[in-house]
Amino acid sequence: MKNIAIIGAGISGLYIANLLSQNSNYKVTIYEKNGYVNLEKGYGIQLSVNSIKLLNQINFQKIRIEDKFHPNKLDFYSLKNNKKICDLDISMFNSTDTKYTTLQRSTLINFLKDGLHENIIHYNKKVIKINEEAENKEVSFEDGSSVKCDYLIISDGTFSKTKSLIANKEIKPKYFNSIALRATIDQDTLKGINPENISLFLGSNLHSVLYPVNSKGQFNFISILRKKLSTKELSDYSLFENKDFTTSIISEISKQVASETINNLRSIKCFPIFVGSKVHEPKNKNTFIIGDAFFALPPTFAQGASQSIEVAHELYKNLENEKTQFNSERVKRVRMIDMKSKLNYFAFHLSNPLIIWIRNLIIQKLVKNEKFINSYLGKIYKD
Repeated sequence: MKNIAIIGAGISGLYIANLLSQNSNYKVTIYEKNGYVNLEKGYGIQLSVNSIKLLNQINFQKIRIEDKFHPNKLDFYSLKNNKKICDLDISMFNSTDTKYTTLQRSTLINFLKDGLHENIIHYNKKVIKINEEAENKEVSFEDGSSVKCDYLIISDGTFSKTKSLIANKEIKPKYFNSIALRATIDQDTLKGINPENISLFLGSNLHSVLYPVNSKGQFNFISILRKKLSTKELSDYSLFENKDFTTSIISEISKQVASETINNLRSIKCFPIFVGSKVHEPKNKNTFIIGDAFFALPPTFAQGASQSIEVAHELYKNLENEKTQFNSERVKRVRMIDMKSKLNYFAFHLSNPLIIWIRNLIIQKLVKNEKFINSYLGKIYKD
């Protein structure tokens, strides 16, 4: 039996633990630095068919239908006048069992937790040292305890400290010159949109997304605002918990987003967006990095959770086949999605009226071009 230590109880860590727990050849333990798993109740995520297919391997299809939603289209709107530009049929990638899905993040996390034995997750385990020299790697924690393992899987997020420990240097993500404002809103306060679809509003240095997270009329709202911050501001993370800072971001967003929407937002939270700068490949063949620790993507393709699941599944298959190198093709795929995500970000944030008019014409044509959609989106949504 192989001992596997997973650092971090996020989506990727919980998902691969579910897969590994099905095999009696593995003894799996998750070490989480916090005293709980962060559910981020109320906030939503989007899962494209590439990840639903993989989640179905651990019975995701059994989640109650009222706790998830299957939007068929992505509706494009102009923030300037709230007029619809066009729509994109995202159901074209669906099959009977795998459909584009939106849901509350807590619903997915609880599903992944429920698939594991209670004693698999060990809390308040902050990693301070890793010895990879011995045959069995030794991980030491802040509480004075330590554990030896055959395989070490690092899944502790964008700001992974464990990744820096194995690299013997601090590895920092890159600030994406953007602030995200995330909130929840009820359907009965929304007007002028189709509540069955995802709504994407394009503005000047800003884009917003509205989408249902279940069949109960609850929606997720997120705005991405282009904004530069100083090194001092970025080093003070408490800034993003500051009410005055949040108020200033709301004020900037409200210049373009309808006041009726802004006034009905609940559970508002602001945070800076950080992305991966490059993929770090561990020197030890039995150490692996997955999830946002592997590479954090810009949030314009709704692929954060989906890619975390993909990477975790690919690692699982490689462990099953006793292969220890899985990075090359994965790096190539992540770079492709990263490039397209940044292109989307550029297109979503245009300011010049003439260029915006041209962009809208191009989008109207492209969403009807099946060959283009299969190439541009199909390569991402259908792994």
